Amino acid sequence: MSSDEKHGLSEQEVKTGNATAQVQGRVSATRAVFRQLSIQDRLLSPLIIIVMVVGVVVGEYHQNIQHAFETVRFNGVSVPIAIGLIVMMWPILTKVQYERLLQIFSSSRTWIHITISLGLNWIVGPLIMLALAWATLPDLPTYRTGVILVGLARCIAMVMMWNQIAKGDNNYCAILVVVNSILQIILYSPYALLFINVIGRQDSIHVEYGQVAISVLIYLGIPLAAGVVTRYGVQAATSEKFFRQRFLPVFSSLSLLGLLYTIFVMFAYQGHHIVQNLGPVFRVIVPLVLYFTIMWTSAFALIYYLTKKKNRGEEEGKFGYEMAVVQAFTAGSNNFELAIAVAIAVFGVDSDQALAATIGPLVEVPVLLVLTWVALFLKEKLEWVVSSRTAEVHEIPQA
Repeated sequence: MSSDEKHGLSEQEVKTGNATAQVQGRVSATRAVFRQLSIQDRLLSPLIIIVMVVGVVVGEYHQNIQHAFETVRFNGVSVPIAIGLIVMMWPILTKVQYERLLQIFSSSRTWIHITISLGLNWIVGPLIMLALAWATLPDLPTYRTGVILVGLARCIAMVMMWNQIAKGDNNYCAILVVVNSILQIILYSPYALLFINVIGRQDSIHVEYGQVAISVLIYLGIPLAAGVVTRYGVQAATSEKFFRQRFLPVFSSLSLLGLLYTIFVMFAYQGHHIVQNLGPVFRVIVPLVLYFTIMWTSAFALIYYLTKKKNRGEEEGKFGYEMAVVQAFTAGSNNFELAIAVAIAVFGVDSDQALAATIGPLVEVPVLLVLTWVALFLKEKLEWVVSSRTAEVHEIPQA
């Protein structure tokens, strides 16, 4: 007779008790994650949902808003969207500890993660998007082309926002974004020709290196320069303590405002097109959701596996939760600004390709927002062993 039977508990009651304990454990872990977030982060999810809905409604019932956004354009993208993206990244890039980059680049840890990121971004990612686009959109070649363009445009902008929310390593995230951005200038054009003209054998597309370089300059170069000037300018004018404890907490809220503004503009910009093309839009959503989920999950699981396998001896601390977040969001995010700009420049603003490319961020925003919560939840549920020595070396001062 088992101990449970001795106490008068049936097998069913024991199973019910275990299930209840598991549910209570998950609820407790979720509450622990929620308590760790600032008020700003707690409000982010409902605010994004509200802004998305309002944007679509405004775009549908005030169709002239698209013409207003089109009044001023730069490199194929409306200036209102460009402003929002630059404002969103400015505070994040201000937080990066540029004075430590030489030290970080001198470690083998950095080069290991650069190698992993390049493999995920330039081999795995484009091939997965190509396979998903052909598998789900075999009869919609124009929309398929737009989806493939999204898959070829690697991370730049919002990846740093998601990384920040999920408590990833800002320094390493900045490094991977810069490295992938440089490669984007070199590889986007030949990749587009290979994946669309050669493999797809359909649309005749020509992408110039200058077009890609300008896009990277706008969405990374401008906020990067602004971040460097702001960081060292404020420290020189005041003090490092004032900068970290007084300036950054206030200045960081600008990222949230930039994110909400950008989301509103994007959804309002395409609100009418989305409503009028619901059939193809829902079809396009399928490969995008699958892509973001597969890439994020694969990268996160890979780093967790390496953390458990390598977290001993000399390998200790080279992976861990912060780097799992960095790799997952770097692999699962895309430079939709570039994809939209290229689609509009090559096929026209009213083309199916441009609409499909625009749906990219509309899907990426809610999916990756959910994945930030998944990451924070897994931080509590999974075992992440990091040596105190490594954690001390790579710790980022909190604002």
